[in-house]
Amino acid sequence: MKLFKNTLFWLIVLVTAVFALVPYLTGNITLRETLVLSAVYIILATNLNLMIGYTGYVNFGSIVFFGLGGYLTLWLVADHGFNIFLAVLIAGLVTSALAFALGIGILRLRGAYFALATIGVNEAVKDFVSNFDTWGGSEGIFMPFTVFKSLGGAHKALWTIYFLIILVMGLSLLLSLWVKRSKFGLGLFAIREDEDAAVVLGVKAPLFKTLAYSLSAFLPAIAGGLYFFKNGSVVPEEAFNLNLSIEAIVMVMLGGQGTVSGPAIGAFLYERLRGMLLTIPGLSNFHMVIAGVLLLLIILFTPGGLMGWLYRVWPRLRRVLE
Repeated sequence: MKLFKNTLFWLIVLVTAVFALVPYLTGNITLRETLVLSAVYIILATNLNLMIGYTGYVNFGSIVFFGLGGYLTLWLVADHGFNIFLAVLIAGLVTSALAFALGIGILRLRGAYFALATIGVNEAVKDFVSNFDTWGGSEGIFMPFTVFKSLGGAHKALWTIYFLIILVMGLSLLLSLWVKRSKFGLGLFAIREDEDAAVVLGVKAPLFKTLAYSLSAFLPAIAGGLYFFKNGSVVPEEAFNLNLSIEAIVMVMLGGQGTVSGPAIGAFLYERLRGMLLTIPGLSNFHMVIAGVLLLLIILFTPGGLMGWLYRVWPRLRRVLE
C-alpha cells in the first residue's frame, strides 16, 4: 500500500496512460510504431537493471529471455491454437522458471566470468533453436494470417498488442519500483556493494540473486511474445540478437543504473538517437559503434548516468524520480 503514496508510482501510471492513449486518440500509426519500439526497449532496460543496477551482475545475454518468450508464444499460438493472452503468460512463466534453474548454476560465478557465461547461454540457446526442427530451425516460425481473426482482424489486433506491450512497460517500471522499495531490494543492493559482507549480515545471496535473475526474465519474455506475434514471425537472428543485449546495457548506463527512472529514460533517448541515425545516409550501419563510444563516455565522465547528473544539479529531484 505504501507504493500508492509514492509520487513516482503515479507518474509511472500517467506516462503509461499517455503512451497508450495518445497514438490511439490521434490515430497516428507512425507514432504508435515508434512508441511500441520505445516501450520494448524500456522493458528490456528496466528488467536488465534488476541485475546490473540492483544486484551488480552484468548480464550480456539478457536478450535470451526476449527470444525464448517469442518462440514459446508463437509455437503455442501457431502450432497448438492457444489464445495469445494465455500463450504469453505461459511463455513468461516457463522462461522465468528456466531462468531460475539456470541462475542456480551460473550465478555461482562473479564478475567477468558471469558476464561471459551469459553470452555463452545466449549463443547456446540460439544455436539450439536454429537446429530445433519443432520450432522451424533456422527459418523460424511464421504465423498464418488467420490467427488475427480471434482479435477482430489485423487492424484491431495491432492495437490490442500495442496496448498490451505498453501495459507490460508500465508493469516493468512498477516492478522495479517495488523491488527497490522492498526488503528484497535492500538485500540485492547489499549484494551489489559487498556480497561477502551481505552474506555475513544474513542476506541469502544465492537465493536473492537467483530470484532477481528469474524476475528479470518474466516480463521481457512476455514482451518478446507480444512483439513477435505483432510481427507475425520469429527467427533466431532477431530473437537472440546479442547486439540488442549490449544496447540494453548502454540504455541502463545512459539513464543511470540502480534507479527506477534512469533505465527507462535512457532507453527512450537511445531509441530516438538510434532511429535518427538509421535515417541518416552513411551512419545507418554505425549505430553500434556510436553505442560503444557512448558507453565509454558515460563510464569515464558520468558513471551515474543521466539521473546521477540530474541529482547533482537538482538534489530535490530525488523526491520525485528514484
